[in-house]
Amino acid sequence: MEGKRKILFIVNPIAGTAGKEGMAEAIAAAIDRSYYDFDIACTAYGGHAAELAAKARDEGAFCVVAVGGDGTVNEVARSLVHSDTALGIIPCGSGNGLARHLMLPSDPREAVGVINMHTVHDLDYGLINGHPFFCTCGMGFDAFVSVKFAEAGRRGLMAYLENILREGLKYKPETYEITDGGGTTLCRAFLISCANASQYGNNAYIAPQASMSDGLLDVTVMEPFDMLEAPQISIDMFNKTLDKNRNIKTFKTKHIRVGRQQPGFIHYDGDPVMAAADVDISVVSRGIKMIVNPLARKSRRRPGRVQTAFSLFFNDLLATGADRLKAARHMDLKDRIMPGKDGDAKDKGE
Repeated sequence: MEGKRKILFIVNPIAGTAGKEGMAEAIAAAIDRSYYDFDIACTAYGGHAAELAAKARDEGAFCVVAVGGDGTVNEVARSLVHSDTALGIIPCGSGNGLARHLMLPSDPREAVGVINMHTVHDLDYGLINGHPFFCTCGMGFDAFVSVKFAEAGRRGLMAYLENILREGLKYKPETYEITDGGGTTLCRAFLISCANASQYGNNAYIAPQASMSDGLLDVTVMEPFDMLEAPQISIDMFNKTLDKNRNIKTFKTKHIRVGRQQPGFIHYDGDPVMAAADVDISVVSRGIKMIVNPLARKSRRRPGRVQTAFSLFFNDLLATGADRLKAARHMDLKDRIMPGKDGDAKDKGE
């Protein structure tokens, strides 16, 4: 095997909703044996992927491939930061946010085909209270849903949407103090997300303008909204136009501190963890090597003209309707507090 590059595939057998039967055969059939000396290992417990990746890194592997979802990717990737060993991905999870951002094929053999092209880029990753993340992190409703999703024990898009629909109506926005290079802002928010990549997964774009090579995090602050506006927020998220929504505030930064009124959950790449009231989030520029798809068209991450026009039209329509509704409520309240002549007559019993 002299001259060949060592590569390890780490398979998480319980990732996602489908079994991994035949995965080893698919990898063996598609891998370029003239270039790679490959091995395959399966995880047996939480944290095992990180251990296997660290061992391969120390042994000088060219690449370690995470075969699973964003949780598996995170475990493998955090063992490879600031090393010469690259991260590869065969997406087999529930959401596959990082793989989708990188436009990696969902078919395992095609994903191995990308690995065979061995195009490696130095990309950014993030830290939230010391926890590395490679796709997104955050607090508020998305961390709350991550907890519920973990407790549910079921994977897949439908389980995720079920938790959003059931819990979203009960969730109360929190007050946050946000500090970055531009100063400090106090706001109420439904969620605060910091994105290194563009989406949560399942093509739900929380930060459609995010780049993994600009040395910046894309911060999304979702302000409180009413039920009339909720459907449009969902549409914008899947339409890659969330940043056009009037309830969304976005900015880019290298570092952010978020203060909350009390400790609570945060998430990193969908994994929830309890954290102190103060949360520190930063980006590490070009801190990890990743195998990327050289054939990917980055323009596909951006909304088209029709999508943008659709979003702007319906957001303006909703804004007009919401403003009229607020005005009507204000007039109704005013009439109750300061009734007119007819109201005076009725109040007097005349």
